Amino acid sequence: MTLNEAQLKVDEWIETVGVRYFSELTNTALLMEEVGELARIMARKYGDQSFKKSEEALDLADEMADVLWVLLCLANQTGVDLTTALEKNFEKKKNRDATRHLQNDKLKN
Repeated sequence: MTLNEAQLKVDEWIETVGVRYFSELTNTALLMEEVGELARIMARKYGDQSFKKSEEALDLADEMADVLWVLLCLANQTGVDLTTALEKNFEKKKNRDATRHLQNDKLKN
């Protein structure tokens, strides 16, 4: 599925099942909430914290998909074509960071 297809599928779901989009502000708050849930899993799986018994069933992929879902909603609501935005972002990084990371001693092993 492309980003464009994902945006269309989210929009279709919202229009047929979700009744309407939450406000942009509500969705921004929900995005932060979902990122927090993802961060909790990352801190426990890859960091120094351990899972509580009630957290053992948490699914990293599902939490990433939740973050993407809300981001797709916000893109739809604000008229952002994420495919175009990502392509522009790659171009920006290509130009800005062409040698930056190669010259970073912190990244050398």
